[in-house]
Amino acid sequence: MFFFLNFDPYIAIIGDIKKSKNIANRKEIQDKLKNVLKEINIKYENDIAAKFMITLGDEFQGLLNNGSAVMNIISEIERKMYPTEIRFGIGVGEITTDIDIEMAIGADGPGYYKAREAIEYLKDSEKKQKAIITDTRIEIDGNNQVATNLINTVLSLISAIKESWTDRQREIISDMLEHQDSQINVANRLNIGQSAAQKSLAGGKYYTYKEALDTITCTLAEIRRENV
Repeated sequence: MFFFLNFDPYIAIIGDIKKSKNIANRKEIQDKLKNVLKEINIKYENDIAAKFMITLGDEFQGLLNNGSAVMNIISEIERKMYPTEIRFGIGVGEITTDIDIEMAIGADGPGYYKAREAIEYLKDSEKKQKAIITDTRIEIDGNNQVATNLINTVLSLISAIKESWTDRQREIISDMLEHQDSQINVANRLNIGQSAAQKSLAGGKYYTYKEALDTITCTLAEIRRENV
């Protein structure tokens, strides 16, 4: 086991739209987010303890029973909301109140405290313009600092790769992530040559990026509640 958990863990995710007050079409973005979260709730219903929902104008949250779908959910929200930028705080810990599966709001406990701690860290880092900038961070309750640091380092490297993407690379990589198939199929869907698809995937370090995502996914999959 990679983690030391002496509690029955939940995984809380808090998402926050960056610079939302400066967005001209704010209502349009909020409506789009609402639809994306609705799709997430349907697609990942077996992993969800409390459905994702908008809690404030620029913030949303959800609660998971296990960690196996965390990175897929975050990646999917990012792709569907792009170019709107979102920061994600992931918290692993207990939930000490009753949980309403229809809405994440109202539940409370260390899982949400840790997710909030992660979001505030990201906001603070952006304000101070620290050298290491990432859009996703995890905090884990208990004696798990080494594991937390390792995961956050990989998340920072993932963010660095994404920052380097051109619009074309992002389009091709997003299609590859969505369909999980071959370069030939990506090229056919986007009406480009296979060599152009291969060049963009290589230039965008797609396979390194995907391996990092898969590594975190396999690691977080160890986190799951008993008898669920």
